[in-house]
Amino acid sequence: MTIRRHTILVAALAAGTALAGTAVRAEDPIKIGFLSTFSGPGGQLGQELLDGFMLALDKTGNKLGGRAVEVIQGDDQAKPDVGRQVADKMIERDKVQILTGVNFSNVMLAVAKPALDAGAFVVSVNAGPSQYAGAQCNPHFFVGSFQNDTSPEAMGLEATKRGIKKMYLMAPNYPAGKDFLAGFKRTYKGEVVGEVYTAFGQLDYAAEIAQVRATAPDGVFFFYPGGMGINFVKQYDQAGLKKTTPLFGPSFSLDQTVLPAMGDAAVGAFAATHWAEDADDAASKAFRAAFEAKYHRLPSPNAAQAYDTAMMLDAALKTVSGKIEDAAAFQKALETVKFDSLRGHFRFNTNHYPVQDFWLAEVVKDAQGRPLMAKRTLIVADHPDSYVAKCKMK
Repeated sequence: MTIRRHTILVAALAAGTALAGTAVRAEDPIKIGFLSTFSGPGGQLGQELLDGFMLALDKTGNKLGGRAVEVIQGDDQAKPDVGRQVADKMIERDKVQILTGVNFSNVMLAVAKPALDAGAFVVSVNAGPSQYAGAQCNPHFFVGSFQNDTSPEAMGLEATKRGIKKMYLMAPNYPAGKDFLAGFKRTYKGEVVGEVYTAFGQLDYAAEIAQVRATAPDGVFFFYPGGMGINFVKQYDQAGLKKTTPLFGPSFSLDQTVLPAMGDAAVGAFAATHWAEDADDAASKAFRAAFEAKYHRLPSPNAAQAYDTAMMLDAALKTVSGKIEDAAAFQKALETVKFDSLRGHFRFNTNHYPVQDFWLAEVVKDAQGRPLMAKRTLIVADHPDSYVAKCKMK
């Protein structure tokens, strides 16, 4: 269990006067616990989120709301029990005021309640479980990325519009996997001819791919993040199914955390996404250029939403002059935050989950031969999640 600290420009001013004989000290830094997955098959996902978040801090002068920050990094190893142990240390020993960085929803469900009970804000850069969108919504729980079901809901709409009559669904057996398939089924009007939940962390899909071949659907909707997705897509292509049975997924299974390893195997697959690498608005162009210059690779939607979340925190904290200790004021500032989002249209719903646009993207190669998601058409604008009516915010 490793916890690393990024102490970022803590301004230390000591000014006194001969008459008063007193010192004036700058405010203590805001402490942020960045708990994510930095090891194992999902390790690149956590690094991608951290890189996006830290790039935003580069832009803000290493401050949020004009106040210095200390980012305390911890590895949850994609294990809820490990995540809980690391989060407890961040909360009890380090006194973090914001917990962020969590990639996997099963980890989020293990760490959010203790953090909230301790008075911290939980601001997600990725995981968006249905539980906190509905009955368990909390005044101090915000999601800067998406609710798990929403991208699959968009793809269900797209598959229906395309007239795809039979779909086969696949995901890992954990909370986000269930949310993603539930979201697709909610909006897809064709026939689901197969629905398979594989073991979390599974890397061999020969048996499942053989079943897809035997079922002969018109398409496969899948959600496999990290190493799971790399192996699935490569094995699917090797089986020769890509030519006859196209792949559809959320961006998180077909983005820059996995595409370099997937290579040609992913070309031609379709994704529903809230941001894509070829976004041509000014904010996205500047973000992509800065990301490539610093990290020497293309950014993913994960990096973009982590960057956005940091910029959102900066804007909200400016509203309260950096005084995160005024929890009620900071909550209100987040609820009504205005910032230059890479996604264009972005606002919080009453359950503190985003309302945003979703686009169809296709995996293609750019001029340098790199696979990336290219925007095609808008699927749905200002899309809310399906659980907000169950949220009775206290």
